[in-house]
Amino acid sequence: MDLELRHLRIVREVADAGSVTKAATRLGLAQPSLTAQLRRIERSLGGPLFERDRNGARPTPLGEMVLSRARVLLPAVRELQEDAVRFANTSEQIPGYRLGATNGSILGGLVERLTADSPGAPVTTRTSWSARELTTMVTAGLLDFALIGTCGDSPPPPSETMSWSVVATDPVFVLLAENHPLAGAKELELSQLAGVRWAAVPGEGCFSDCFVVACARSGFIPKSIYESDVATCLHLVGVGKAVLLCQATFQLTSGLVMMPLAGAPLRWRHLLGWHHDSIAARVAPTIAAYARAAHADAVSRSHRYADWLISNPHFGTVP
Repeated sequence: MDLELRHLRIVREVADAGSVTKAATRLGLAQPSLTAQLRRIERSLGGPLFERDRNGARPTPLGEMVLSRARVLLPAVRELQEDAVRFANTSEQIPGYRLGATNGSILGGLVERLTADSPGAPVTTRTSWSARELTTMVTAGLLDFALIGTCGDSPPPPSETMSWSVVATDPVFVLLAENHPLAGAKELELSQLAGVRWAAVPGEGCFSDCFVVACARSGFIPKSIYESDVATCLHLVGVGKAVLLCQATFQLTSGLVMMPLAGAPLRWRHLLGWHHDSIAARVAPTIAAYARAAHADAVSRSHRYADWLISNPHFGTVP
């Protein structure tokens, strides 16, 4: 006998009811019929799934294993059916949006626009420090889109099935404590920071790709780097123990100032990626437009960056 979803539903129902008799009542079946079906299921799976006595039915170790899989598979199949019905009976081009993103300023605005434009379509998000992880999830069909960043002209993670669209190119600024001796300048030469300690968040950012090279071109090797979460990095900057690289759209918190680097020695490209043969490819131009609008909003909220762009119009949101 081939195992079917209805067999898994029977196993789950017996486990939830605690007895074959109660499960038969819930399923609208005669108790002998359900007992016979359960025996066939057990033969198919290689052994008894329940210990049955006058007190009811309790899963065996084999039954526990089967139940753990059934409790994952059955909701997943139900979700698939619901999405398929929704897709077949609406004008939506895509039944929902599964978004992945590295640390950045675009994801929130993109979700805002998608939920406003398609209120009936579910939107889920996942964040990761790793652009490679998100790219792998898109190629595996676990995500529809990935918002990632690359330092300078570095390419996105290699994949033969991915398509990429550039959303924006930003300069990388630095965060200082507002009472730092350099905080009053209009912009800083990177060489002026030769003696500071640096803070960095995990991930495949400028620290791992371009930072050391930019420092070498400015004539120094950076001092030790504190790698930690965002909150810890901001604390270290605020108390004057470190300087932090940041995206130019970073929303300042109290006690910090954001400073441009002369000549923009570090650049950060925002990319939107999708599997070129997926259903998501149908709406990729729309999603890319929403992502660019979200980035433009983030720029407008960063007055230091907006002012800087007046003299550096080749940066910013891609038209």
